[in-house]
Amino acid sequence: MSARPSPEASPSRSAGQEPDAARLLTEAITQLHRALRSSIQTDSPRGTLPMAQVELLQVLGEQSPAHIGDLTARRHLAPSTVSGLISRIIGAGLVARDVDPADHRSSVVTLTDAGRERLAAWTRDHKDHMATAFAALDDHERAVIAEALPVLFRLAEHLDEQTYGTDLG
Repeated sequence: MSARPSPEASPSRSAGQEPDAARLLTEAITQLHRALRSSIQTDSPRGTLPMAQVELLQVLGEQSPAHIGDLTARRHLAPSTVSGLISRIIGAGLVARDVDPADHRSSVVTLTDAGRERLAAWTRDHKDHMATAFAALDDHERAVIAEALPVLFRLAEHLDEQTYGTDLG
């Protein structure tokens, strides 16, 4: 596997310009997201699920049953997008849609046993894959990542506040 170019060697950097931290962070996150998505899809022996479906299963793993509106808010997706994703994972037998027992006019989505098993398998595969990637880093690099995580989560919260006008902290 070839190494990613360093920020200084980034082709999008104009000659003579100092790197812009926000742009470089965006590039790094984009590359990381792309690498995670493709490695998850190619390395999992249990078959693949699109990342958007995995993310909904993760939310349902934390809070099941859930209303579509709750899933929409948690994932910052349009209701039609969530409904389409839910329809696909219902078809795969990973979730079930039922009438809300507290309000018979609305429905809730529940993680099925098959969905729980698939999510647990995906989580194990992902954990193993990430452990292998982390093992390729030295102790200092792993420490830098661990130290940066709280700040990255705070940055995400601030971006959410700007985009959605909510205080998530």
